Amino acid sequence: MASFTVNYGPLAGLIGIWSGDKGIDIAPDPKEDREENPYYETITFTGAGYANNAEQQLLAAVRYHIEVRRKADDEVFHDQTGYWMWDKKEDIVMQSLSIPRGVTLLAGGVAMEIDNGYEIRVACDENDAAWSIVQSPFMHENAKTTSFTQTMILQEDTLHYAETTMLEIYNKTFEHTDTNTLIRVK
Repeated sequence: MASFTVNYGPLAGLIGIWSGDKGIDIAPDPKEDREENPYYETITFTGAGYANNAEQQLLAAVRYHIEVRRKADDEVFHDQTGYWMWDKKEDIVMQSLSIPRGVTLLAGGVAMEIDNGYEIRVACDENDAAWSIVQSPFMHENAKTTSFTQTMILQEDTLHYAETTMLEIYNKTFEHTDTNTLIRVK
């Protein structure tokens, strides 16, 4: 069997274990307009190799898992898994994610080189045929995700992200945001 090295391109620097305790989650609340939850999290990124699609597209894939805990009570309030993928030929970055609430999405975008790293931006929208959202009937009726954007700044052993999920919840449109800065711990 031939031995080869996977070219993860702009995703290579993600591989490892990251930890951050500066997270702020701004989420909808039925009684208040919103609630703010300081949090800490661990993200594990693992190289998953190449995926060859229809013998025409070669994707380098990085699998990830996120566990987020509230600082107030140390309870897990967000668990997410998925893949980051890079198509070198088309210079496209993709993120697939799934959360155990019955929501899955595929976001697409670009990675731009910056000092000592990359800025990676992806987005999806319920009305976009290519980069879209799938959700359970319950979520569609009660907490519908209409769009998602994420920007990550990766510089050596520091990873900062900001993401916005637009929701239709509690009879209003809500901008649910999360931000954090993480340090590579392994």
